[in-house]
Amino acid sequence: MSNYLSTKNNRKSTKEEQLLYQHLQHLARHQEPEGSIDNFKTLFIDASEYFIPEIWQAMETIIDADPDEEDFHNILNRSCYILINRWLQTPQLQKSIPDLVNLFQVKPNRLATSWTSKRIRTLTSSFTETEKYLALQRLARMFIREVEENTKIEDKTLGKLINRYPYLYENSFINEDTSDEQREEIIKMRQKEQEKYEVDLSKYITYQRLPRKSNSVENPTLMKNKELNDAIQYFTGKVDGGQTLRNQAEKFRCYCDLTYSYRSFKDGLYEYLTDTIDYSYGKRKFNHKLYHNLQNTLSKNNSNKPNDFLILGTCKKLLNFIVIDSLEQPKHFVFYDLINNLGTIRVIGILLKIVLFCRQAKPYLEQKFSILFKHYQGSTSGKVWWLVKSMETLNVALSTNCGGINLCCF
Repeated sequence: MSNYLSTKNNRKSTKEEQLLYQHLQHLARHQEPEGSIDNFKTLFIDASEYFIPEIWQAMETIIDADPDEEDFHNILNRSCYILINRWLQTPQLQKSIPDLVNLFQVKPNRLATSWTSKRIRTLTSSFTETEKYLALQRLARMFIREVEENTKIEDKTLGKLINRYPYLYENSFINEDTSDEQREEIIKMRQKEQEKYEVDLSKYITYQRLPRKSNSVENPTLMKNKELNDAIQYFTGKVDGGQTLRNQAEKFRCYCDLTYSYRSFKDGLYEYLTDTIDYSYGKRKFNHKLYHNLQNTLSKNNSNKPNDFLILGTCKKLLNFIVIDSLEQPKHFVFYDLINNLGTIRVIGILLKIVLFCRQAKPYLEQKFSILFKHYQGSTSGKVWWLVKSMETLNVALSTNCGGINLCCF
């Protein structure tokens, strides 16, 4: 049974809410998307009497109970996803998702005729100011087909590029009120897009390594061919010291297993990360700041043997320091400065080294980039090209080391 009938905050749905959800499920199964969207508009945007009296009566009962904004927003969010989840399963119906989400920008056809209508309109209007609606908008952008196909990438807002980065999907589309069914659909969508990207990248790598390079295989990134080739070489080949990043990570993991104190682990981690940082840059400020940050991380445990909890906690603190802390405190000067001084490939290499020795840190790294993406999503891509290049490079790094690409084939 779908989790639509219960909420994440353990508030149980009323029988009227269940009736509403069941009706929307019926529409999603038996109506064309245009008809479902029209009916959704009648219920929530126009908030006028509905063609099925029992459903309108259920809406009146829900409103008469005087739900607070958050409860009604949860009802509205779930109602949207009942239709969206159905359309996600059929590629030709997915183009209707932006039409549904854009409904909330449409004004009602006529004046409200009752207190119920006024209240629904007020609550629906405030829904557009929530993170839930922003998540819906990000999802809708996945299925918008640009009218101007020749529009330069640099002129598009960053938010319109989200379909390029599957590792952002979960943090961009899922929130605490997301039902299990919604979550499953989004994870499936991520897996599908990631697999497609890895197939395209594998083809590119294969043809680039043939004696005669083929220009018929398209570069699947927004990077120039040379930039992409350099990134592939760095993330899969031997780097400083004659080892691959994966070999370095395995060696450091062995060191962790033999380390008896958390303090020694942090000293080793500092050496592991700074090993690939240009000395002239590192000695100025960064290395000192990194060392100070590590020494102050969970310092009460310095004499304890490092365990999974301490290692993951350390990696989380590191990613806060290197990339960004939170959407509420979106300072990312360290990351921007690293990019400008070391170059995108080297900086993403540092982040990859963290993930390679502590795989549990990967979702947290994805979250950090999701925060950066949300912070800049309204900016034109050309103005934040450093971030676009970072996200493209991270895609290559994760796909070649944590994805389904078999490096042994290359």
